Amino acid sequence: MIVTVIMKRKGPDRPPAAVAAHIEDSARVVPLAPVEPVWPGGLRVAFRFVFLYVSLFCLATQIAGSLFMTPGSSFRGFGLLWPMRPITTWIATHVFGATEPLVYGRFSGETLFYWVQMFWIFLAAVAGTVIWSVVDRRRENYARLQQWFHLAIRLALAASMFEYGMAKVISTQFPQPPLNTLVTPLGNMTLSGLLWAAIGASPAYEAFTGVAELLGGILLLMPRTAMLGALICLADAVQVFALNMTFDIGVKQISFHLILMSLLVLAPDARRLLNFFVLNRPAGPSSRTELFRSNMANRVALAIPLVIGVYLLGTYAYVNWTFRQMEGDASPRSPLYGIWNVDQLSVDGEVGPVGLNDYDRRWRRVIFDAPNAMAVQRTDDSFARYVASVNVYQNSIALTKGGSKTWRASLTFRRPSPERLVLEGEMDGYKILAQLQLAEFDTFRLLNSSFRWIRPEDQ
Repeated sequence: MIVTVIMKRKGPDRPPAAVAAHIEDSARVVPLAPVEPVWPGGLRVAFRFVFLYVSLFCLATQIAGSLFMTPGSSFRGFGLLWPMRPITTWIATHVFGATEPLVYGRFSGETLFYWVQMFWIFLAAVAGTVIWSVVDRRRENYARLQQWFHLAIRLALAASMFEYGMAKVISTQFPQPPLNTLVTPLGNMTLSGLLWAAIGASPAYEAFTGVAELLGGILLLMPRTAMLGALICLADAVQVFALNMTFDIGVKQISFHLILMSLLVLAPDARRLLNFFVLNRPAGPSSRTELFRSNMANRVALAIPLVIGVYLLGTYAYVNWTFRQMEGDASPRSPLYGIWNVDQLSVDGEVGPVGLNDYDRRWRRVIFDAPNAMAVQRTDDSFARYVASVNVYQNSIALTKGGSKTWRASLTFRRPSPERLVLEGEMDGYKILAQLQLAEFDTFRLLNSSFRWIRPEDQ
């Protein structure tokens, strides 16, 4: 810091006001412009690779879809669009010898398509790092670009937390166990189905995890609370990744990269965190490079993430609430809603033990849950699922199978009492007459268990 004071004294001992003002202005401390540190060569190379790889992966996957969310959209990343999709298909065919058509549906983010895409994104980031390092080898640091990258990662991570968090708070990600699940033996469940049923049966736990994700995302929007938000998001992402790995959920790639993004947000404060948590030293204040040289521009830059965050929170709340009303726990139910146990089944006029009938007529239960669905549970606990159109005015049920364009069946129904249902009609050339009894939900302990401070030891 350099201070230059020039005093020319003339006249009386006390200088006039103009001279005094000149002396005061001359004596002001003028800070020098901060000098950006020179990054080590390895750090510059590492930054280039991380910048390229994380940017490409986020743009290709649902992380970009979470950030660029609009009501009614189904955008899940640029990886399914040109040119990323043709590149992935070409590499899968010519490098890995894939012969089957690549699947990139909504139920798994870990089909061969996504693994191949992550593979070539990694190689593209390596090649881009080499080219960038040669072209830009004289640059001493990427301090300002690092600040922009840090902001982008914060927004993308917050958007993912908002998507998953709001889906848990409004309970659309893990809905209450459907009727089919209630009568499925535990041993017949998949790992993922078991997880979905367990969390869906405990809405309080689901909401708690959702609030934790929303809290982490909200704190990420503000620079002063970004480190705390990243720590919460890191804990959330580690738990989700552990569940995905141990229960075979198809978003392991995404959850792993959410962990990576949380660590990237924390990276500039790694020394401070080490001092505080491990070395028992003062953490000291955070130092960061401003995005702009103008104070006004920096204030605007602080407000923009908040505006984006409010928009995303409102959008995800609207989308999940609408989905819950249309297809979730609050959606309409079948007019014949319930689990109906088969008391008696007649096939072509012959009444006999259910186990001796033709396979598809070994009905143990008939289940009506969603308005457009009917399921039959056989005696071996397997299910036959149908698309059902229930006409309450004509007391008829039109059945089709999702995997067949020609299969049709028609049934009529009668309800002698609220607890009794009679189905009659023709299926596969057989005449069916089924006498059904409504199962009481009180018999399902999963639906009648609740929190207790004093809990008997034998339960």
